[in-house]
Amino acid sequence: MQVMWAAGGRMNVRAVLDRLNDGRDSPLAYTTVMTVMARLAEKDILRRQLDGRGYVYEPVVADAAAIAVRSVVRDFGEAAVAQFVDEARADPKLRRRLERLLRDGP
Repeated sequence: MQVMWAAGGRMNVRAVLDRLNDGRDSPLAYTTVMTVMARLAEKDILRRQLDGRGYVYEPVVADAAAIAVRSVVRDFGEAAVAQFVDEARADPKLRRRLERLLRDGP
């Protein structure tokens, strides 16, 4: 994901592979990177679009925290959101931050 975020745009598997392998002692296989990117697309972390005979990918989420939140909400649903609200109620600083974000946006 660091490669995708740093690129700031769409990339195909070969471009990601080349950047990942730059300076590595033991290079990653094309199929390994392709599989990981396909799985990230299935989880809506990457968006993929057919481009000729292959796909190009772009990030859907902005950072690792967004991936973690998506994962927790996907796995635990409303219970995770309720727990987060309970945590915010118990921490005045977090509660104020949450209220600002809900009111003004990020």
